[in-house]
Amino acid sequence: MRASYASVLLDAGENVKALSTYLGHGDPGFTLRVYTHLMPSSEGRTRKAVDGMYEASGSTAQGE
Repeated sequence: MRASYASVLLDAGENVKALSTYLGHGDPGFTLRVYTHLMPSSEGRTRKAVDGMYEASGSTAQGE
């Protein structure tokens, strides 16, 4: 359950310091060492951000 919780929050963009507090870890570095593999890739975050921008404007990536 903790890994699922951490995964959902990291995917949603929650910062590691806050996640560390939520999980009861005394050190955000520990949280990073344990859950880094669950963090979305930079490429994935970029794609998600651009897709969200297009969705908000009612456009598509192809300029429609």
